[in-house]
Amino acid sequence: MNCKYKRIVLKISGEALSGNSGHGINEEIITKISHVIKDVNDIGVEVAVVVGGGNFWRGASAKEMDRTTSDYMGMLGTIINGLALQDALEKLSVETRLQTAIEMRQIAEPYIRRKAVRHLEKGRVVIFSGGSGNPFFSTDTTAALRAAEINADIILLAKNGVDGVYSDDPNKNPNSIKYHELKYIDILNKGLKIMDSTATSLCMDNKIPILVFGIEYPQNIKKIVMGDNIGTIIKEV
Repeated sequence: MNCKYKRIVLKISGEALSGNSGHGINEEIITKISHVIKDVNDIGVEVAVVVGGGNFWRGASAKEMDRTTSDYMGMLGTIINGLALQDALEKLSVETRLQTAIEMRQIAEPYIRRKAVRHLEKGRVVIFSGGSGNPFFSTDTTAALRAAEINADIILLAKNGVDGVYSDDPNKNPNSIKYHELKYIDILNKGLKIMDSTATSLCMDNKIPILVFGIEYPQNIKKIVMGDNIGTIIKEV
């Protein structure tokens, strides 16, 4: 089957896994996403997943706590999400490997780039959790970093509540304009809060395209891989 992309990094926010509740894990949603990942994997696309942890803890939002401690707590949240996603995929007989940026040998492999690439080449889904292993860096930055390391063709940025990049919050401003194509520099110059500036700069420096789409319809992942124009593409024109 002709696919537009051979190796993808799918970035799923923690909130996307929690459904409408905003926290915890919604098993129905995680199963739906897993079914689509399986479909994409079955057609020969190499899939790496970076999971966020905002459904459990958001490091940057803690006011009284030391930021470093708060970020480490957020990293643990991403590992919980990674384990849940691994379990859902393995129930569908998808060979999966969970790798963590912080060593936890009893529950997951430590992140080793060559090992991750080898797993992908063997048709396994690789889940990257634990963020980058460093405080002060978001999981968006992790997605950009891992995509550069494994030479991914694109980052698919799954968002909850929006189906692309808009000039303003479409849920609050009905007159906001949806962009279909943007340059990296537009994200930085216009202050579009779709991804933090560190992650955007990293993608710009390494020329990794980013495609922003809505995760409410997980089938969009397969459509994008097959070449459908969905969401907003961010790249060097």
